[in-house]
Amino acid sequence: MKGISYSRYGGPEVLEYGDVRDPKVGPDSVLVKVRAAAVNPVDWKCREGHLDGVLDTVFPVIPGWDVSGVVVQPGVAVTEFAVGDEVVGYVREDFLSRGTFAEYVAAPVRTLARKPRNVSFEEAAGLPLAGLTAYQSLIKVLEVKRGETVLVHAAAGGVGSIAVQIAARLGARVIGTASEHNHDFVRGLGGEPVAHGGGLAERVRGLAPEGVDAALDTIGGDTLRISANLLAPEGRLVSIADPEVLSYGGRYHFVRPDAADLRKLSELVEQGAVSVHVSETLPLERAADAHRMNQEGRTRGKIVVTVDWETETETETGTEA
Repeated sequence: MKGISYSRYGGPEVLEYGDVRDPKVGPDSVLVKVRAAAVNPVDWKCREGHLDGVLDTVFPVIPGWDVSGVVVQPGVAVTEFAVGDEVVGYVREDFLSRGTFAEYVAAPVRTLARKPRNVSFEEAAGLPLAGLTAYQSLIKVLEVKRGETVLVHAAAGGVGSIAVQIAARLGARVIGTASEHNHDFVRGLGGEPVAHGGGLAERVRGLAPEGVDAALDTIGGDTLRISANLLAPEGRLVSIADPEVLSYGGRYHFVRPDAADLRKLSELVEQGAVSVHVSETLPLERAADAHRMNQEGRTRGKIVVTVDWETETETETGTEA
């Protein structure tokens, strides 16, 4: 099959498009015909070797953890999905090798849920990692409640934009940091935007003089320190970017694959409570460009790569797609 791979750590230039190994379908997995895969910051961090101390790497690596597509072959023990089911997945394993930037991926059922019926494959591909990060941080870590004030950083980004919508759905007041050109976008999501940068603490205090009840840090560093100082008494803090959050009495969260959580997210999308904004769509062959754009860090919503099955030839996977 065709896919993207890299055989050494490095910049976007190490990504190559070409023939990659066909996936083997384990008993508890399904073979997914990939329609779209989203880019996340963790993808280029893995590519540069920043997670080498955490995850074993088996080169060549097919990058990507987010996927949307169609089931073409269930594993022998699978009862949850059948051929033709449209699915989304956060297909992360405990090592780097078999990712989603390819024509097919063998996905463990624990990483999958049915695709929301009311969105495109491109929009659906942007949901799993960012959506699960936001959902787990707000509901399982911060335990946000109706009437509370929540501070969300990078509120126009992949995680932040979904977090604003989920927090608003929970009945919270949401303050979201974003560049000024994204303020209308954040308002449309249900948040009250404030500009990031110098004077941030004063701007947030102007909206919430008593402090915020909960804060979701997606940036780390000075932003994390400022967030800790903006908490109300008994306020809670979580960071997905900086383990130093522990020194402020907060919690560090690394998103986990969770089929039940992903099903709930899919339901929120179908109910119209959560949407995924796709800022750019590129063909799979241009995955290096997608990585570069994501690494620049100014993306509104998600960047997605797609497999064009109208022009691609079927691969020798032993299945009929």
